[in-house]
Amino acid sequence: MKLNNILPLGFMAIASTLMAKQTTKPNILLILSDDQSAPYLSCYGNPNVQTPNIDRIAQEGMRFDRAYVTAPQCAPSRASIMTGRNVVDIQMLRFSAPLDRTVISGPERLREVGYFTGLCGRTYHLDGMGNLNPSAKATFEKYKMVTFPDRVDYCKVNGNPDSTMAQFNEFLNRVPKGKPFFLQTCFSDPHRPFTAQSYEPDPAKLVVPHTLPDTKLLREDLAAHIGEIQRLDEYIGKILKELTKRNLDKNTFVVFISDNGAALLRGKGTLYDLGIHIPMVARWPGVIKPGSVCNQLISCEDLVPTFLTAAGIKPPKDITGYSFMSLLKGDTAAIRDYVFACRGPHGINLPTTSNNPFDHARVVFDKQYKLIYNPMFALPYSPIDCNNDPFWLELIELHKKGLVEPRFDQTVMFSPMRPMFELFDTNADPGEFVNLAGKTEYAAVENRLKAVLNEWMIVYRDVVPLPLK
Repeated sequence: MKLNNILPLGFMAIASTLMAKQTTKPNILLILSDDQSAPYLSCYGNPNVQTPNIDRIAQEGMRFDRAYVTAPQCAPSRASIMTGRNVVDIQMLRFSAPLDRTVISGPERLREVGYFTGLCGRTYHLDGMGNLNPSAKATFEKYKMVTFPDRVDYCKVNGNPDSTMAQFNEFLNRVPKGKPFFLQTCFSDPHRPFTAQSYEPDPAKLVVPHTLPDTKLLREDLAAHIGEIQRLDEYIGKILKELTKRNLDKNTFVVFISDNGAALLRGKGTLYDLGIHIPMVARWPGVIKPGSVCNQLISCEDLVPTFLTAAGIKPPKDITGYSFMSLLKGDTAAIRDYVFACRGPHGINLPTTSNNPFDHARVVFDKQYKLIYNPMFALPYSPIDCNNDPFWLELIELHKKGLVEPRFDQTVMFSPMRPMFELFDTNADPGEFVNLAGKTEYAAVENRLKAVLNEWMIVYRDVVPLPLK
């Protein structure tokens, strides 16, 4: 029997309204910081940072404690965030490479079902780098490799946060009435160089993490990094306020993440925790229970399939990530057993005698054990974006004099070369100081992770030698 044959007209109207609300596609707002690791928000319990606005997203939604990027560098990581596919699969290992036109992005798939889509703020990194040499620029023009202005309805970039806010508002003004929207809004903070002096805490009062040496210069550098995060939080507050002002807050799925880990020691450019473990908080009124915490493994290639699911689209088979919609709704069952990530060449510099500009490394890990594979083990470690900064140069000299805390001598920071394999029990050793690779009692774990990584590299046609003979 049909609904209109058994219900009064008034009730029918109410029921129709409820059904319409249930089927309304949510707006999707993805906010990215640049170079920020998971510990560096106050909602993660970091005593040095005050981020009330980002914390508010977690309080009104969900905090993810185990979210990771697919690469510890901007361009390849953002490629996975934008496509839902891993870095190797879409051939985005080279930092300055544009995303191939044949690789369909998440916004394009959302556009097909009626979304108004856009990118604003700091560059999205997927149309190649702006400072290419003349030959490369000519190649880009010849083969029409700049594609994102055609992939989305709105595409403007500017690293200044005030300009980002202006673009954010301009985008919202352009959304056609009745259309849902997808917008990726990117900020430059806390990318080096650090320029937020008025937001910096007192270096002397910082609690220096166990993973970093405690020196005066490092404290000053850390305070400058935190200052940028606290400035970023102020702008996130402006975004949330604007959503509320426009009555968009109730039907907007907001996700805040970073594109990769912080440019600190053993951070950005490495596959250690500080390089790939990022903050992630999400708010979606009526779907996510306020104050929720998710402890399941999440990869940033899982974002697009989740957005598509939220929009009522079944993720296509070429997407390598998994939708975590079930986790948003309170399910606690894992969506994946392993996370994979890659380190490739960084920037556009030629190779040198350290791994800073050029390296290849892979990682696989589960909820306890982590295996890093360094095919280019002969290249010593050098930090990205701060390898000439005073705090690092001082640390090198202190190490030579035997004045650095002994636990740092166990890491790759001061070694003439790195081990080919590094195995960590991340539950017992979250700082990743003790390499268990080659130890008899961990042989089964090491071999299992090597086999899992081996399979993944074969399936996606990786370019480096396999970890098993």
